[in-house]
Order: sequence, then structure tokens, then C-alpha cells
Amino acid sequence: MRGLGAVGVAWTMGVAASAPASASVMPAQTAQADTIEMTLNRMIDLALGNSFRIQQVNLNIERTRLRLKAERARLRSRVDLELSAPTLRAQSEPRFDTQLGTTRTFRENSNRYQGQLSVRQPVILFGFPTNGYISLNNRMHRFEEEGTDGEVRTEYFNEYFVRYTQPLFQPNNLKNDIEGAELDLEDSELDFYADVVSIIDQSSRSYLDLFRNASQRQIRARYVERLETALELASLAAQADPTRSIEVDQVNVELANAREQLQQAQSQFRLETSGLKTEYNLPQSAEITIDPVMVLDPVPIDLERAAQLAVDLTPRMRRLGIQLRESEISVEQTKGRGGVQVDFSVSYGTEKRDEYLSGVWEDPENSFSLDLEAAIPIWDWGERSARIQASEVGVRQTQLRIEQAILDIRTGIENEVRNVDEYQSRALAMQQTQDLATSITEQSLGQYAEGTVSVLDLLQTLRREVDTANTSLDTYLGWRRALLRLQQMTYYDFERDIPILDRYGIDFESTSPT
Repeated sequence: MRGLGAVGVAWTMGVAASAPASASVMPAQTAQADTIEMTLNRMIDLALGNSFRIQQVNLNIERTRLRLKAERARLRSRVDLELSAPTLRAQSEPRFDTQLGTTRTFRENSNRYQGQLSVRQPVILFGFPTNGYISLNNRMHRFEEEGTDGEVRTEYFNEYFVRYTQPLFQPNNLKNDIEGAELDLEDSELDFYADVVSIIDQSSRSYLDLFRNASQRQIRARYVERLETALELASLAAQADPTRSIEVDQVNVELANAREQLQQAQSQFRLETSGLKTEYNLPQSAEITIDPVMVLDPVPIDLERAAQLAVDLTPRMRRLGIQLRESEISVEQTKGRGGVQVDFSVSYGTEKRDEYLSGVWEDPENSFSLDLEAAIPIWDWGERSARIQASEVGVRQTQLRIEQAILDIRTGIENEVRNVDEYQSRALAMQQTQDLATSITEQSLGQYAEGTVSVLDLLQTLRREVDTANTSLDTYLGWRRALLRLQQMTYYDFERDIPILDRYGIDFESTSPT
């Protein structure tokens, strides 16, 4: 999970390609449409396609990717040219003259022109970068010095040499910097994934709110139709028996209240769809419709599998893993501060000095150097030891957070799986109850027409059907929201048996860098 490639940018430019059902949902495509039938996939695609959060995270990913590119460039050969042209000195300096046994003032009046061309390559063993590097060098200078007698002495110097340098007992800064950049990029990708899932969750909840309003409008409309049927039956009964005319008034009162409630539901739906047009950049002239059909197919969920999916797919555990690795790198870097440090270098080449430029390439002499420098701390009052222990405590803290996170995830998954099962059972039972309430209502209408039940009994039966429909809707939406919470906790769509990011076209593994 260490490289996003062009995935993030693709999301920003157009998410409609992620699902065939959403091929006509982008604002440019809906601009000429009079009616937009809103579905869950369509709302999610609109949200992802218009998300500024996604665009911000894409920029962060681009920034960290470029930083990683810069760090990896350090693994390649580097060519440097160093110039000192000129270096002028006109100074007096007291020095000890060993021949005279006394301090004398030495005067220097010189100028130097120097250049060095180096091709430097870090040493990589078995695919892993080391602290050492090897370099090919060409150093050349021209030196002029005026003596005490006023005579100017000129010297040319040319040297070709290969050098190998290797720090010992020190952190591998090159390797750690590259790994740190990789961890930063992965953390940015995790932010992207988390934002995508968060937007999916928010859009799904908005869709369920819209679904609720549409369903309540449908329930109220059905109630009005039932009351209009009851009014026709009451009018027929009043015509046959004038003493029953009060039943017409009773039904009219109930019908007036039902129509007012229906208008409120329609107004609420209109206000919510108007807000969606603004939020998703849809044309204000378009009409948003929704078909609130409650589809309840039981979803079997294995607790152990759900808990493992939460550990494997969600960013929480991977972020803790990143923090643990960063803490371990911090310990390694801390151990390198104030400890034994050894710098070893060896070089071999040819050199030549001559008072004429043409002579520096004739009969060069072999040169060899070996340097070994060591810095050994003797006593620091426990500073280094305390720093190392503090860094190691940070590692243990992260390990404890990982253990706690696994327990928290399992507890949360257990509770949510139980909620899904409970809401699922209740929703299935309420569907049967709603079918029964509908059957009873139809029977009551027939019995009222036959005069075997009173109008009050009929109205009570109609209200009971509405209450049952609302309760069934609540349990269905409770089941849906429980599935959404479980989906966000696991990054897995249990209804379709697929990771949520795969469902919308983002693969955790396929974007890894080569």
C-alpha cells in the first residue's frame, strides 16, 4: 500500500467510471436533464466527484510522492563540480620556527585557482543502500605565491583518484530518509482512503435521510388514499342512512389532518432535494426523484472474519504500524548521537606537480591515502543513555496502542455485528407485520362497507397501518445504518461481499510502486 500513482487524480476528475449504474450522474451530464432519479451509487459518485477534500488529499499525496522521488534520487550517481576561483590570501601569521627555536611572523601573499570534478555513487549491497559511497575524482589547481624576495612562484597540480568512504557505528541516514519518505507517502494514501470511505458513509447517510422522507411521503399518500376510500364508503352509508352522516364528518377531519401531514412531508422532501442540488452542483431546474423500495435480503456476517477485515483493511492499524516503524527509526537515530563514530576512507590514484601546466600530465606518480577517524565519548553524565531509553519507551507505547486498538476493534465489531443481526431480525418481523396490517385494513374497509364495523374502528385500523409502516421503516433504516457503521469499521461491503474501495474502483495493492 505504498504508492497511489494516478488513482487520486482519476477520482477528482471523474468517479462515474467506477460503476456502470452511475454513468449519467456527473453535473455536466445532468445539466440538460429535467428529472434525476437518485440512487445510492449516484449520490456517492456525485459526492466523490465534487469533493474538495479529495482534491486536497490528492495534492498532499503529490507532495509526498515528489519528496520520495527526491530521496530515491540520492541512490543514483551524482556529478559535482567544485570551484574556488580565486582564493586570495595576503596575511601575516605567527608560527614557530623549529630551526630557530622561536616564533616568527610569516607573511603569505598568494592566490589559488582550484577545481574538482567528482562522480559519486552510494554503495548498494544486495539491494539495500549503505552509508558508504565510492567516487571518481579529478582535482586540479594553480597556485601562485610571492616570496620575500619579490619573486613569484607558480605551481600546477593535477590528481586523478578513486575514493571509498564508509562511516562505521552510525545510523544509515540514506536508508532511513528513503524509508521515512515512503512512510509519509503511505500515510498520505491512508488519508485519501479514509476520506473516500468517510464521504461514502456521509453520502449513504444522506441518501437514507432522503429515503426516509420519500418513504414517509409515500406512507402519507397511501394513508390519504385509504381515507378517501373510507370517505366514499361513509358518503354512501350516509346516503342510505342519514343518521350516519356524522361518520362523513369524522372521516373528513381525519382526511384533512392526513393531507396536511402529506403536504409537510412533500415540503420536507422538496427542501432536502434543494439542498442536495446545491451540495452536489446540480441544476436547480432539475427534479430529484427517488423510488423508496425497501429491499431486505438477510446478510450473514461472520464475527471473526469481520474483525480480521477491520484489522487488515482499515487505516487505523496500518497507521499504528507506521508510527511503530518511525519510533524504531528514531531509536536508531538516537543511538547514533553521542556514540562511537568511526569514519574510514581509502583512496588511490595518480598525481603530479609542476611549474608548467603541460607538465602535470607527464609521468604522473601514484598516490595512496588511508584515513581512519574515530570519535569516542568518555563521559556525558548519562545524556545518551537517557535519550535512548526515552526513544525505546516511545516504541513500547506504540506497541501498547496497537494491542489496545486490536481489542477496541474486536469489541466494536462484536457490538455492531450484534446490532446488524438484531435490526435484521426486527426488520424481517416488521415486514410480516406490515403485510398483516395491510390485510387487516383491506378487510376492515370491506367490513365497514358491509356495516359490520364502526367508522371509529376503521379509522383506528387505518392509523395502525400507518404506525406499522413507520415502525417498519424505522427498523429497516436501523438495519441499513448498522450495516453502514459496520462497513465503515471494516472497509468491507458485506452485502456485495467485496471491499468497499474495490467496489468504487480503488485497490489497496495495485497501486504499489515498482
